[in-house]
Amino acid sequence: MSTAAPAPGKKVNRLGLEMSAYRGGKTTLCAGCGHNAISERIIDACFELGLEARQVIKLSGIGCSSKSPAYFLGSAHGFNSVHGRMPSVATGALLANKTLVAIGVSGDGDTGAIGIGQFVHLMRRNLPLVYIIEDNGCYGLTKGQFSPTADVGSTLKNGVVNDLHPIDTCLLAIELGASFVARSFSGDKKQLLTLLKAAISHKGTAMLDVLSPCVTFNDHEGSTKSYSYVKEHDQLVSEVSFVPYFEDITIEYEPGTTREVSLHDGSRIYLKKVGEDYDATNKLQAMSVLQETMSRGEYATGLLYIEPEKKDFCSLLNLVDEPLAQLPLDRVRPSREALEEIMEAQR
Repeated sequence: MSTAAPAPGKKVNRLGLEMSAYRGGKTTLCAGCGHNAISERIIDACFELGLEARQVIKLSGIGCSSKSPAYFLGSAHGFNSVHGRMPSVATGALLANKTLVAIGVSGDGDTGAIGIGQFVHLMRRNLPLVYIIEDNGCYGLTKGQFSPTADVGSTLKNGVVNDLHPIDTCLLAIELGASFVARSFSGDKKQLLTLLKAAISHKGTAMLDVLSPCVTFNDHEGSTKSYSYVKEHDQLVSEVSFVPYFEDITIEYEPGTTREVSLHDGSRIYLKKVGEDYDATNKLQAMSVLQETMSRGEYATGLLYIEPEKKDFCSLLNLVDEPLAQLPLDRVRPSREALEEIMEAQR
């Protein structure tokens, strides 16, 4: 008499945790929304990297995209900030405790409109933050009006045509000083997961613009942010493979077709050339490719630019090793004598 084989054990990561430990609440976004796919990839990335959820801080502003942090890492710290002001909250949190892993989720409206000023200064400071833009080209929370990333000639469901030039957040981030800039598509599971793992391991501002179609207001014929349009106009600049620091794996590529980039923690990114001789460490080439693909109505995807040796904001400020929020008062409050000496020096 044969017996049934025992059920296989549940998959766990290097911390011994199951995938369920990285999930959040049940989504309230529309069925098929690209934002939900992004949340799933964040869950996968954190699970595979073996992050401790309580060491992560999730930040967002206002909009459909800013609801996303509720759907991943339920036991992590979270802060839903004022519209467009997530960078300020992230800066304060990371200066108070630079040991946190910060994941910020914004939208194309939250970033490109009311929050554009904060986005500009966040990029130039190179704060150690994963900044994800869930980019659907419209304001999905307020009935689908064009956002600042809507392309010229794109149409709304009612036939209104956009005649304003779009803001390319990747081009802007590279120009301003972000040290890791990538673009992906919410429907490309493999590419997005790899880029997220690399971004989390990067020390500095890792900006990911993720094309994430709005199934309710911006997934029709005439939209340049629809599922069908993005799939047909995706221009891959390189295939990306990522090996975390705790894995000793050799990735085999043909000689002369790949480039290895080492991150500060020992993780490695492998960039396999696709078509042209693309160098993700060349800022001018990255900007040129973005402009060229934009002129053809295409989206350049993959790791567009990386500068792994650039100092992040916390390092530039020469902060002490311990988190500032955990220092005792006698180390953060000057003595009366020190204050008097400072005042005297100003006379």
